[in-house]
Amino acid sequence: MCLGVPGKVIDVFEEDGIRMGTVDFGGIRRKACLEYAPEVEVGTYVVIHVGFAISVVDEEEAARSYELLAAMGNLENIDMPQDPEGVRPESMPR
Repeated sequence: MCLGVPGKVIDVFEEDGIRMGTVDFGGIRRKACLEYAPEVEVGTYVVIHVGFAISVVDEEEAARSYELLAAMGNLENIDMPQDPEGVRPESMPR
């Protein structure tokens, strides 16, 4: 199953002429391409799919997405920390 995972952009930079960023997924940080979401700035929440930011979401939507992923048991299939009782909004990156 392919899915997009929300995360918070903590750094924006250029790499080989491509707009990139570092995205925090509840403590796990990964590099992602921001080229398809030019409005993204540091502090913005984005949905990442296979290393690309595909949409911008607000913090509440990102928290709801984490809760749904935890409820479906899909958090163990991705490289992100999981709270055994479900991901709580306070565990979201700020």
